[in-house]
Amino acid sequence: MTNRLANVWRAAARLIACAASAALLAHALPAAAAKRIIVIGNMQFHPSTVVVERGDKLVWVNRDLVPHTATAAGMFDSAAIAQGGSWSYRASTPGRYAYGCSLHPGMKAVLIVEKKRGRPASR
Repeated sequence: MTNRLANVWRAAARLIACAASAALLAHALPAAAAKRIIVIGNMQFHPSTVVVERGDKLVWVNRDLVPHTATAAGMFDSAAIAQGGSWSYRASTPGRYAYGCSLHPGMKAVLIVEKKRGRPASR
């Protein structure tokens, strides 16, 4: 009987150690960054306003018949994105950024980069 009781205690200790390790790992690992697609078509950016968190990846995909850029002064500049091509950018600095196509001045959009939200408090 003593041997059985010792085995139960060992199993319980292993279970507690595993649960504690899992909790520490879950808290230490950063949340995966999201990926947002912006489609360029009909001489417009779709969506025209994008809200992302710092660290998220944005991908502009040109579905239009002509080249376009995604350009925010001092922040990012894709250079010409050919028809069917794409360009990506990782949002790094929180803020509100007006951007557009440097080849077609009427094409305008807004990128809003927010700080990363923390994990919800555990209960």
